[in-house]
Amino acid sequence: MVTDKIILVGDPGRVGRVSRHFDSIEYKITNREFVTHTGYYHKKRISVISTGIGTDTVELVLTELDALFNIDLKTRKARTKSKKLTLIRVGTSGSLQDDVAPGSFLVSQLAIGMDNLMSFYHHPTTLGQRQFCDSLRIYTGLPFTPYAAAGSSRLLKNYKPYMMEGVTVTAPGFYGPQGRLTRKGNRFPGFLNRLSSFRFNDQRLTNFEMETSGLYALARIMGHDAISLNAILASRMGEKFATNPTKIIDELIQVALDRI
Repeated sequence: MVTDKIILVGDPGRVGRVSRHFDSIEYKITNREFVTHTGYYHKKRISVISTGIGTDTVELVLTELDALFNIDLKTRKARTKSKKLTLIRVGTSGSLQDDVAPGSFLVSQLAIGMDNLMSFYHHPTTLGQRQFCDSLRIYTGLPFTPYAAAGSSRLLKNYKPYMMEGVTVTAPGFYGPQGRLTRKGNRFPGFLNRLSSFRFNDQRLTNFEMETSGLYALARIMGHDAISLNAILASRMGEKFATNPTKIIDELIQVALDRI
């Protein structure tokens, strides 16, 4: 019913926009915000699944996918031989840099998690990643230290020739954590400007969304390959927006399918 090659989308309505490219669809199921279609694209068997918004629902989807392939559901014990999944997020994102223009595509080499999901897992990180996050905490004045997680190097090589590469911030909310003002105000005024101007060695923060850090960290913990492909629909710094977001997303879906 579900294959080991999986495209992940946040919006349940986007599942059909992916599967309409399939040569045939053999399976469909819907439960709450989780929609799954499985079929064939150019003789490749592929599943597309919606995760909903946020790293909390990403955790649910990845944990259950891993269990489906790597746990004997009758004995509830791990299988002797584990199965590595290929997970490709196709999502939308906002730009933090003027040269990351609306309408462009970006593959996330590294994700910086502003959520607390990894506080509950043993998540291995490199010294460089920890230094990056410590520096970001000090620079922005955050009361917590973000975490870093890298995408699959294999999948990065597969998609990098077709889009720019960047460091993606994953926000735990849509309003305050992304610098949007609400009726009650924001604890960190100028937060987006701090994110945009931050530099660590030769790295900068290019864009932000709400799922990639959880996807990357959990995939690394579970032993799967994951990559996040972003359709840049807005430049928050320049207050510019893509004029045809539907077309841009459809083009990114095509790239994801052709290179899976």
